[in-house]
Amino acid sequence: MVTPQPLRPGDRIAIISPATIVDPAYIDGAARLLAAEGYRPVVMPHAKGPASGSFAASDAGRLADLTDALRDPSVRAILCARGGYGCNHLLAHVPPALVAADPKWLIGFSDVSALHALWQSAGVVSLHAPMAKHLTLLPADHYCTRALMRTLSDGLPAETYSPPHPLDRHGEAEGTLVGGNLAVISGLASTPFDPLAVCPGEPLLLFVEDISEAIYAVERMLIRIRLSDGFARVRGIVAGAFTEYRPDRNHPDMETMIARLMADLPDIPLALAFPAGHTDDNMPIPLGARAHLCVTPDGTVLASENP
Repeated sequence: MVTPQPLRPGDRIAIISPATIVDPAYIDGAARLLAAEGYRPVVMPHAKGPASGSFAASDAGRLADLTDALRDPSVRAILCARGGYGCNHLLAHVPPALVAADPKWLIGFSDVSALHALWQSAGVVSLHAPMAKHLTLLPADHYCTRALMRTLSDGLPAETYSPPHPLDRHGEAEGTLVGGNLAVISGLASTPFDPLAVCPGEPLLLFVEDISEAIYAVERMLIRIRLSDGFARVRGIVAGAFTEYRPDRNHPDMETMIARLMADLPDIPLALAFPAGHTDDNMPIPLGARAHLCVTPDGTVLASENP
């Protein structure tokens, strides 16, 4: 795995919309923030449309924005304006060698987890991190925004703290940090972009989050991973925010279900309600980086370093 170089003042950051339609005001707001940070934002030609159904632009337009940003040596990072759905349309058309040829930071979350999987398949670290809406609507001094800007300017190592959760399982583990949106990575199982297949033979730390998925649906996806032996190399689990769901007759909340499902994996530390996902508290997570997970009664520390 290779970590992209830290950004310097004046570096160009491409803004793309690889999935669902984006409010143009959010793109403009993200561009203003990046400019205020000393970077040169570049809104790619199809980021604001024309829309194609629910997608921000046609497959060809969204693909062109991504590949043009990858091929432009002056672009040092790629900010995805929004997730939603549609990034998987692009995977078969972007050679991992193109990503590896000039490693750049990929920034985003949600459906962008498909592109993170592409970056990891190319051996490049990427940032599961806030996108345009967050950068527009929340103040520039929001702690997650500041953490993102520090990672872009300073690179790794980076460290994130999470308060203790009553159902955390204490312990320490090290490995390559993989994952993202659970529904997206579940849909990539047994493909060349399966995040749990990266770095063969090496231990992994698995991060997952999701939105608008019923408790039973999340349980089903985690069971599928277990039945396919996906946890064979997993040494620690970080469960981020699970939002916009209801309790059911079996579980009062998502954290209870996850803790019960993982109860027979006692040697794997488990951190719950980690501040990352579809929430304002969305700390940047360097996927593909080497990381150390420490879960204690005082809270969780996830420390990432250069691979």
